[in-house]
Amino acid sequence: MRRFLLTIGLAVAAWGVAAQTQAPSTAPTATTAPAAAPADNSLGVKSANIFQIAPGADADPKYKDQTNAERAQVQPGNNAPMWRAVGQGVTGYTSLPKSQAPEAGNLIQPFVQYPGSRLASAGESWRQVRNNIIIPYGAALLLIAVGAMALFYFSKGTIELHGQETGRKIERFTPFERSAHWANAIAFVTLAVSGIVMAYGKYFLLPIIGPTLFGWLSYVLKNVHNFAGPLFAVSLVVVFVTFLKDNMPSKDDLVWILKGGGLFSGTEVPSHRFNAGEKVVFWGGVLFLGFIVVASGLVLDMLIPGLIYERSTMQIANMVHGVATLFMMAMFIGHIYMGTIGMRGAYKAMREGYVDETWAKEHHELWYDDIKAGKIPAQRSAPAASSPTASTASV
Repeated sequence: MRRFLLTIGLAVAAWGVAAQTQAPSTAPTATTAPAAAPADNSLGVKSANIFQIAPGADADPKYKDQTNAERAQVQPGNNAPMWRAVGQGVTGYTSLPKSQAPEAGNLIQPFVQYPGSRLASAGESWRQVRNNIIIPYGAALLLIAVGAMALFYFSKGTIELHGQETGRKIERFTPFERSAHWANAIAFVTLAVSGIVMAYGKYFLLPIIGPTLFGWLSYVLKNVHNFAGPLFAVSLVVVFVTFLKDNMPSKDDLVWILKGGGLFSGTEVPSHRFNAGEKVVFWGGVLFLGFIVVASGLVLDMLIPGLIYERSTMQIANMVHGVATLFMMAMFIGHIYMGTIGMRGAYKAMREGYVDETWAKEHHELWYDDIKAGKIPAQRSAPAASSPTASTASV
C-alpha cells in the first residue's frame, strides 16, 4: 500500500512539470504595446525610508534656518520650521477681523517669564503662577487669617462693655449708610464664596459631591460671580464716598496704632468715629485693593470699552485679580470678625443704627466727646416711629 501511494505521488509531480514546459509563451511580441503604468493618484507625502532621504542634510550650516519650503526639498514631510514658528508666536494668516479676533492667527503665545514662573509660553507661565503660587499661598493666607481670628477669640473672647448701659442711644449709622454697607457686604460675600468654590472647590467639594454636581455648581456660581461683580463695584464707590469724611487720618490714629488699639492691654485707646484699624481697612481694603479688584474684574468681564482683549491681557488681569482678592478677603476677615462676634454691640449698630452712650464712650471716646460737646449731632437722620430715642444735648 505504501509503495502504491508513492508511485501515485511521483506520477502527479511528473505531470505538473510536463504541463509547465508545454505552456504557451505569454511574452509580448514586437507589435504588442507595453502596458501603461497605473496612474498614481495618491495625495500628500509618499511613504519613504527616512534614512534614504537626503542623508546628511542636517550637516548644512543653514539647516536650522531653512524655511518650510526649503526643508521640504531635502526632507519631504519635515515641517519643523513651520511648527518652530508657531511655537515662537509668529502670526499666521486668518480671515477673521483683527478687531474681533486679534490673536486668531497665533496658535501659541510668545515666551515670557512672569514673577515666579519659568521662561515658557505665556499660557504656560500663567498656569505656573496660578497653580504654584496664587492658589497654594492664597489658601495659606486665608487659613492664617481665619486661624488668627480663632486664636484671638479663644484667648480673649468677645470684647464686652465695662460699664452699665444708660439706655440713651446715639445714632452711629444712618439708614442710607447701613443700606450702602449691606449692599456692599452682600456683594462681597457672594463674590468671595463663589470665587473660593471656583478656585478651591475641586480640592474640598469635588471629592464629596462628584463631578456632575460640582460642574453645575461651578457654572452657576461663575455666572453669579460675573453679575455680582458690577454690583460690588458700584456699592464700593458709594461706600467710599459715604464714609470718606470720617475716615480721614488724624494724629490720634498714630497713638492708636502704637498701642495696638488696646487689644492686648485690655484698655481701649480713644478714637474718633472710626479708629485707625477701621481706617486701614477703608484705605487699604476699600480704596486700594478695591480699585485693583474692580478694575481687573471689569477686564475679565470684558466690560471696558475700547480695550483689546488679548490672551496676555486676560492672563495678567486674572493673576492681578486673584492676588488682590485674596489680600482683600484676608483683611475683611478681621473686619467681619470685629463687626460680629469680636465686639459686643458692633453688629447691632450696623443692623439697627444705634449704640448706647456707654458703648460709644468706651470704644470711640473722642467721637463721644464731640457728640457731647455738640460738634456732632447724636441723631443725624429723621427717627422712625419704632427707632430708639437718641440722646440729645443732655448727654
